[in-house]
Parts: sequence; structure tokens; C-alpha cells
Amino acid sequence: MIEVADLTKRYGDKIAVDHLSFSVQPGVVTGFLGPNGAGKSTTMRLILGLDRPHEGTATIDGKRYAELREPLRIVGALLEAKSMHNGRSAYKHLLYLAQSQGIPRTRVDEVLALVGLTDVARKRTGGYSLGMGQRVGIAAAMLGDPQVLLLDEPVNGLDPEGVLWIRNLMKQLASEGRTILVSSHLMNEMAVTADRLIVIGRGKLIADSPTSEFIAGSSQKSVLVRSPELDRLAKAIEAAGGKPVAVSANGEPGALRVNGLEAARIGEIAAAERVVLHELTPQLATLEAAFLEMTAGSTEFGGHGGPADEAGGLPAVESPAAGVAGHQAGMGSGKGIAS
Repeated sequence: MIEVADLTKRYGDKIAVDHLSFSVQPGVVTGFLGPNGAGKSTTMRLILGLDRPHEGTATIDGKRYAELREPLRIVGALLEAKSMHNGRSAYKHLLYLAQSQGIPRTRVDEVLALVGLTDVARKRTGGYSLGMGQRVGIAAAMLGDPQVLLLDEPVNGLDPEGVLWIRNLMKQLASEGRTILVSSHLMNEMAVTADRLIVIGRGKLIADSPTSEFIAGSSQKSVLVRSPELDRLAKAIEAAGGKPVAVSANGEPGALRVNGLEAARIGEIAAAERVVLHELTPQLATLEAAFLEMTAGSTEFGGHGGPADEAGGLPAVESPAAGVAGHQAGMGSGKGIAS
């Protein structure tokens, strides 16, 4: 289990993570969401010992990452795509990581097959696409067959087949009792992948709940109404306090999307007005709508980066274990190591 308790990280006068507390349980895929600059990547770096917190703790199975004796066998991480020396092959990159942890060479071949890179494993990664680089990063995360996985935007650069593959892989690993924490800006993908959501904004916890409950809590629910007498019905709905908006239904005009009234109440209004209804369908909020509503007051900036998720400078590596986290999570280029 991953446990974050009162975690705080500052960069100068900027608070990137603000007294953040949550836990990530095994057996489910936990989505980690937040606007740009919310502190997601910083939090993951703190969990992996790549940055030091000013306050609070982040532990994995009760230990800080730096205290893990064989970190790759316990934790796998992907924080940045193509985090490898461009002149080294995927096979050599993974072999170096494996040898640093006493992992057998055969495991390198296994993870390359798992991510579908066997045929190009001996080619230099400088020629890899973004999607191929993501697959190498996922292979590195899986190298030690870990019980815990932290994946930051793992579907970036993947084609639809690759997105489906990583989704099914995460679900399979969670079903085996592993702990999965994954961040993404793709709300539609998170809606079908994550069983639970942790949502943060400006470094603070906004929500920690099952995905279904998070969506159901949104006020953006509506009712789709079709009728041959929309104008009269719309006036009656407005008089009752509803908010009708003309939309198309299944590509055809002649529908209203109504907020502020339940479907049953709209049906009663139509009956009272003797208006014929062709459709009366409750529309649940999407994860995207719920996310935008919940984080509306937590969007910090739009057109530029900031220290909350992109702190400059080198990481504060505390131990050899943290150094391993840097290599597998994207902080080490491997320069100077024979390929």
C-alpha cells in the first residue's frame, strides 16, 4: 500500500504539494487526476524519493523508497517517456537496470515480449517513436515484477491498440492484488480504467472516492427530451425552474437538454401541458464534466508550466535505491555507461 501523510513540498515561495494525505490500496486501479500544475508529478517524485518533502511522509508498505533493499522488485515507475540514452538499445537499457538489482537476464526478454518490442529490442532507442519509448518505460517499470506501479501518463503516444493494451494490463495487474497508481489527462480513458480516483488541485486533496461516486456527485446531470412541441414544453419547463437548451438527438434536431429538473418532474409537466413526449432520458455526467466542475477553482495557470509539476534542477537523490528510481522513472540518462 502507498500511504501519503501530510505531505508538503515548496519551491521557494511556491507550495507544490500542500499537506496532502491519501492512501492507495492494492487490488484496484487508482487514477490520480488534477489540472496542470496541481502537483501530481511532484507527489509521485516524493513517493519515489526523487525529491525531499518539507513536511510529512510518503511510504510504500510502511517504508520510504530509500529504505527498500530491492526497490525494482517492489516498485515499478514510469514518470517520463523515452528516459534512456538515445545511443543504447532497449535491450541494453533494461539489462543495465536488471543487473543493478540482481534480476536475471531472462526477465529482460520477458518484459520486452510483454510490451511488444522483441523485434526492435536491439535497435537504438534514439530512433524510437514516442509510443515505442512509452513501451520501453513500461517494460522498465515491470522489470522486477513489482507489487506496486506508479505510472505518469502511460498512454501518451500510444495508438488505439496500445491504449487498449495498457488499460487491460493495468486491470490485470490490479486483479492480481497489485497496487496501481496512474495519472492521466485523458478523462474518457480514466473513466473506463480507474476503479478509484484521487483528485488534487493546487497541491491539496479535492476528492478521494470510487470513480462511479465521483461522477454521480456532479451537478452536470441532465435529461434529454424529444417532442414535436418543444417550444411550448420549453416554456413550461422554464416556468417550473428548469433550464432547457435546444440540442440535436442522434444527429436530428428537435430535442432539449434540461438541467435542474428530474426526468419524472419533466414528465409530469408534459402531461399537465398535454404535450406528447417521444423521449425522456436521464443523462449522467461524464468524468470530464465532473472533473471540470470539481476542479474549477483549482486551475492555477494555462499557458505555461510551473514548479508544481516541473521543478527545475536535479533531484535530491538520497540513496542508491533512489538512484534506481531515477533511472526507471526518467531521471537518469545513463550517459557514461557502456552500451
